Formats: sequence, structure tokens, C-alpha cells
Amino acid sequence: MGTCGGFEGKIERGTLILVERTIVYDIYEQMGDLEAHIAYYTTNLDLSWLRKPYPDEVVKTLLVSGDRDLNPEEVKGLNEKYGAVAGDWESGAIAYVANSNQVPCLILRGVSDLVSEIGGEAYDDISLFKDSANSIIAQLLKSLPEWIDQADVFID
Repeated sequence: MGTCGGFEGKIERGTLILVERTIVYDIYEQMGDLEAHIAYYTTNLDLSWLRKPYPDEVVKTLLVSGDRDLNPEEVKGLNEKYGAVAGDWESGAIAYVANSNQVPCLILRGVSDLVSEIGGEAYDDISLFKDSANSIIAQLLKSLPEWIDQADVFID
């Protein structure tokens, strides 16, 4: 549970994303095939254990994930290449490790701020991110017990 940056014009601030696929996009490969490495760290999450209706209104989509804030110059290309509408720092690693260990994984992210080709609205106004993140986390924590109830796969 956490926040992510959304691509301006592709998703709205405040939208909750139920992540069904992660793509680690910021690999800088010097020895080998870059696309093969990106494919290796791409993870499809099995969400078949979730029952509808979901506790929150969500958009099921993929999330690009890297070790840095979204670079405005890359937003258009990430959308065109992967169909991405948002990105974060952690979800790719979380999904990869959970999948590698055959552990069911639920990733929920709220869009805290928007990034366009010319900049990020929170990059010059950190208070926008903080206020939005506080609201998103409060919403996710409030619905957490309902999401846990969805997870009967975890109960022996």
C-alpha cells in the first residue's frame, strides 16, 4: 500500500490502482540484451483470489517501477511502450520477490501527483505530495481490514 506518480492525461490524481503487473523499466544494461532483462524482472500478479466487489473503487493496471522519481522526459515513452499510466519506486521489487517465493501479493497504490512531459506537479511543491499521500494512506488504512478479508488464501 502506498503512493505512485500518475501520467498526466492518462489517470487522475487520487485514483487507486490495483496492480496486476509490474515492469522494472530503469535497468541500465551494459552486458547483454536490455529487453530480455526488463522481461525477466516483469512480474504478473495472480489476483484470482480477490473477490468482487472490491473494498475500494480501483483501476486494475500495470505499474512501471524504478529506483527514482519519474523523469518527465520518459513519461510519454513509458506510456507508449508499456501502456503505463503510473509509476513508483518499490512495486517492481516487491512483486518480483513475492512471485519468486510463491507468496500471494496485493499491491494498492494511490496516485498522489501527476507527471507530464514538462514536469511533475509535486517536484516543485512537496506539500502537494504530502497532503495527497496523507489522504491516500488514510483511505487505504481504513479499507485494509476489508482487503484482508478478501485474502482467505492466506488463512490456514
